[in-house]
Amino acid sequence: MDKIIGFIGCGNMAQAMINGILKAQLVPAENILASPLKKEVEERFGIRTTASNIEVASEADYLILAVKPHIYKLVIEEVRDYIKKDAIVISIGAGISSRFLEENLNEGTKYVKTMPNTPAMVGEGMTAVCPPARLTEEELDGVLRILNTFGKTEILDESLMDGATALSGSSPAYVFMFIEAMADAAVLEGIPRKQAYTMAAQAVLGSAKMVLETGIHPGQLKDNVCSPGGTTIEAVTSLERSSFRSAVIEAMRACAQKSRDMSR
Repeated sequence: MDKIIGFIGCGNMAQAMINGILKAQLVPAENILASPLKKEVEERFGIRTTASNIEVASEADYLILAVKPHIYKLVIEEVRDYIKKDAIVISIGAGISSRFLEENLNEGTKYVKTMPNTPAMVGEGMTAVCPPARLTEEELDGVLRILNTFGKTEILDESLMDGATALSGSSPAYVFMFIEAMADAAVLEGIPRKQAYTMAAQAVLGSAKMVLETGIHPGQLKDNVCSPGGTTIEAVTSLERSSFRSAVIEAMRACAQKSRDMSR
């Protein structure tokens, strides 16, 4: 890809995306420009950084807005007159709607609403993508090529994006809590802390790969582990008594509602 990829904002999420793009060799490091000026980011990735958001916007063929949702409006107001005519703006902000982008970007500016997650840092991200109808297949393919460098993508209707925020955007936090809780229980049983975290995390990783690679329903995979009268069904029964699944569902519904409340 012979394009310039620009990032306004170069925090954890942006750096995860930059890492994936460079590992996949989608573009050379000199084709990535980010603001604000951060020498440590330049040294880590070999990219260019600048203090000027306008400089990024004026050079980028793909402009990724990697700032907090509450400053999107200010950033867009600053740079919208400098965005290249054929550039595509990629939004990764929770609660930032296509309507908000349409109303705040200059008329005719092309954009894509997305929701990535932090496992992008290790190349295992999950990004929901909501492209507007006016994006051509070639243009959408260019966006997906970027997003697929650090994980997988799914195209969703915008009406489903609040659910996607709960399902993949925020869910790493739930999984980290689960891993931490399992490790704490293991420590209670006498297993050293470092080994407990490794074993718990590997169990989650392996279980997720089984769902993705076998195509077997998660319920069936669970049943396969639960021998009659065995240890696993005892644990599953305890989780059910504690409303484990209901707690997860209610947490995700709360997350989705918060995303709806934030929509602008």
